[in-house]
Amino acid sequence: MRIAYLGPRGTFCEEAARKYAPSSAIFIPQPDIPEIFQSVSSGMAELGIVPLENSMEGSVGLTLDLLLESDLMICGEIVLRIEHNLIAKPGTRIEDIRTLVSHPQALAQCRRFISSRLPKAEKIEASSTSRAVELIKGMEGAAAIGTELAANLNGMEILERGIEDCKNNFTRFLAISRADSPPTGFDKTSIIFSVENKPGALYRALEEFAKRDINLTKIESRPAKGRLWEYIFYVDFEGHREDPKCKGALECLGRKARFLKILGSYPMAR
Repeated sequence: MRIAYLGPRGTFCEEAARKYAPSSAIFIPQPDIPEIFQSVSSGMAELGIVPLENSMEGSVGLTLDLLLESDLMICGEIVLRIEHNLIAKPGTRIEDIRTLVSHPQALAQCRRFISSRLPKAEKIEASSTSRAVELIKGMEGAAAIGTELAANLNGMEILERGIEDCKNNFTRFLAISRADSPPTGFDKTSIIFSVENKPGALYRALEEFAKRDINLTKIESRPAKGRLWEYIFYVDFEGHREDPKCKGALECLGRKARFLKILGSYPMAR
């Protein structure tokens, strides 16, 4: 199995891909999220792993937009705890560090550690945490904030583990393919829909889930491209689209909605 993910090597997305897939899979790094969708659409990869949302930073708008535009479906999800590590060349001491390199989000999420342990270090931004680890290989007195996987790939040493300010930091990734997954009894379904811009339209659409006791786990609006001040809604709910009550809710929603697209049903991440 070939799996496309957001590269370069050593990213959290690669960690998520390796958590989701068997070790025999072939992992193919891609430079951006659209290239992951294209890799799966073209058949270059059977699966793609893309970031959807972070518990601190919110949703990835580009992933949501591509799910709307693409014919691919969601076949799985992975929830990964984001652990940041201080990484340097073997033998480096914290007191030797004069430069700190990482992605801007990682630097922001480790603010307290940096302030207390590396207050005088110059901060340099990189395009990703894995790229930061690559960069310090050619630098003296430098450290990076990155993943354990990136440290291992580059022959680096972890000086401090779990330096993030908030330990409750998780990212949800999606597995995308040309088909979704069969029912398992512990499933989630994702959809996109829009309703007419009039009073009560959204309420009447969502009541189809409430009256069937279907739990909504996510609802988010995004601007409808090309229609000023109109919105489309992304919804996740518990259950498989083939379950009788879910199937009934979707059929009724389809009659009320201006537009409805089923993105897929898949096993919930445990």
